[in-house]
Amino acid sequence: MARGGPTPRPRHVPQRTCVACRQGDAKRALVRIVRLASGAVRVDPGGKLSGRGAYLHDDPDCWALAFKRAILPRALRIPAIADDDMAALRDRWPTAPSSPNTTTERAQPIADSPKLTADS
Repeated sequence: MARGGPTPRPRHVPQRTCVACRQGDAKRALVRIVRLASGAVRVDPGGKLSGRGAYLHDDPDCWALAFKRAILPRALRIPAIADDDMAALRDRWPTAPSSPNTTTERAQPIADSPKLTADS
């Protein structure tokens, strides 16, 4: 006969989706950006501020993508982020690359490359 009763269930871990890369992750692994009732946009480190929130990975690639494609204002349902709020977000923006092989730049086409012709 087994002692101690039933084994405890694993604890539930809340999941959220990064608005930039669309990958799901644990809520605590993402950074919450919140639009307050006043319209101001802030980083919410505790995840408890009242307002519309959006989540980003703490990864420079996700942050760059969110600002480049205007994903963050769309997720927060505002036309644009105010300059002073944008400055506060840029202070929080991670600067270290996520991995040595990751880059946010895309390869550019070579404009001055010679055209191949039927003679070549």
